[in-house]
Amino acid sequence: MIQITMRQSKQTDQEHLAELRALVLYDDLHRLGRYDEVKVRERFRNTFDPVHTWIIEVEGAWVGCVAMKPKLEEILLEHFYIHPDSQGKQIGTQVLNMLLKRDEVRGKRVILNVLQGSPARRLYERFGFVLDSEDEVDVFMSVQVQ
Repeated sequence: MIQITMRQSKQTDQEHLAELRALVLYDDLHRLGRYDEVKVRERFRNTFDPVHTWIIEVEGAWVGCVAMKPKLEEILLEHFYIHPDSQGKQIGTQVLNMLLKRDEVRGKRVILNVLQGSPARRLYERFGFVLDSEDEVDVFMSVQVQ
């Protein structure tokens, strides 16, 4: 099993993470006819909150990020990106397992959206996330954490 560490992000991480988002979403957004060089980064910048975003590292090297933002009775899981070179190594599984075991998540509903046709949907389904709604671009899912 790969040894993963997570550290809280800083404001100075924003541009690096915006680039990671553009790289990770490139294929899915192109497939959906929605890729825009500027908007893919702007959406990240507009919603980035370093207080609720963690950098995922393996052996001290950045491999991804994830954000969990508390909402009233829910927690929004977003910006969960693993660099393509690190995908398929169970990193996403380990990170999601760690996040869903946190005390502040217990008893809450975790919500997210994933792009239509994204292989990441299978990861979420393995953790019990179910379909809430969908449109031509996004699939909205949630799980009640016990």
